[in-house]
Parts: sequence; C-alpha cells; structure tokens
Amino acid sequence: QVHLAESGGGSVQTGGSLRLSCALSGYTSSNYCLGWFRQRPGKAREGLVHVGGDGMTSYTDSVKGRFTASLDNNKNTLYLQMKYLEPEDTAMYFCAALRSDGGYCTSNDLGDFRDWGKGTQVTVSS
Repeated sequence: QVHLAESGGGSVQTGGSLRLSCALSGYTSSNYCLGWFRQRPGKAREGLVHVGGDGMTSYTDSVKGRFTASLDNNKNTLYLQMKYLEPEDTAMYFCAALRSDGGYCTSNDLGDFRDWGKGTQVTVSS
C-alpha cells in the first residue's frame, strides 16, 4: 500500500502558477503507476496525468502544455507544475497510485487507482 500526501495548493489569480507536491510512502517505481487527478465543484473526478515508474508521462488534452508532472525518486515525491491557471482549474487536486508490475501505467480507470491522498485545494480567481 502506498501512502500519499498532497501539498502546495492555494489561491491564485488567472494566469498564475502553482506547484503541487505529493509525498510518497511505501512507493517503489517498479511496482506503481502514479497519477494526478482533480475534482471540480459539481463534477466527477477526472484524470490529468499518469506517471510511470520510469518517469514517462501521459497527459489529458485539457492540461497539455500548461501542466507538467515530474517524479523525484530520490525524494519520494511527485510534482505537478501548473502554469497559466484559469478559473476552470479550480478544484481539489489528488495524487493516487495504481499497483502495476514494472510501474507501467496500463489503465485509465480511476477505480484501478486504489491508494489516494486527501487532496489539496486550488482556487483560481478571475
């Protein structure tokens, strides 16, 4: 089981930037795929990016070019750098882990991500 703890959320104005962190415990790069997700007010939780154990990333179209995920295995931390934030990015942001042999991201199904952090709130004002 992986324990995850997000931090770095806050309030920014349109066009601003934030970097979220996800501290990992019990994680090994050869056994887990990681992901960043968000839940906007009144909407279903959605996936933003998956990060394989080798650091390879796969982004959803809505955040390509604005959000960058990175994994520091030495610090056991997953990051999400967010730029050009818009009010529509206002959401609770979560990191999660999917157990996968080899650390490959083989599923887009949120239900396959069994370990979740509690989330960090991002609010973007116009």
